[in-house]
Amino acid sequence: QVQLAESGGGLVQAGDSLRLSCAASGRTFSGYAMGWFRQAPGKEREFVACMSSSGGFTIYADSVKGRFTISRDAAKNTAYLQMNNMKPEDTADYYCASKNPRTPLSCYRTAADHDYWGHGTQVTVSS
Repeated sequence: QVQLAESGGGLVQAGDSLRLSCAASGRTFSGYAMGWFRQAPGKEREFVACMSSSGGFTIYADSVKGRFTISRDAAKNTAYLQMNNMKPEDTADYYCASKNPRTPLSCYRTAADHDYWGHGTQVTVSS
């Protein structure tokens, strides 16, 4: 069992930066692939970014590529999502998720593939 807790959300202006954290507890964090998803009001949950358990492979949604960076710190049992040059369309609840992967380079873009989820942190970007 893995417990995940997001933090770092808030209200920012367009062009600002924000870093979300996802603290993991329970089973060994380093063996899990990590993902970030978001859900805007009235919309379905969508993929943002994922990172393999090895940290050597990442995937980003086209809408955030070049602006967001996913990372992980095994010593702190924490994953991060650095968000730069934020836009109003980034406004959403952000969730981290983890998955016991098939390989150390596996990374998952589908929400249903993930085994564990945090409760989310709200991000609002004003124009």
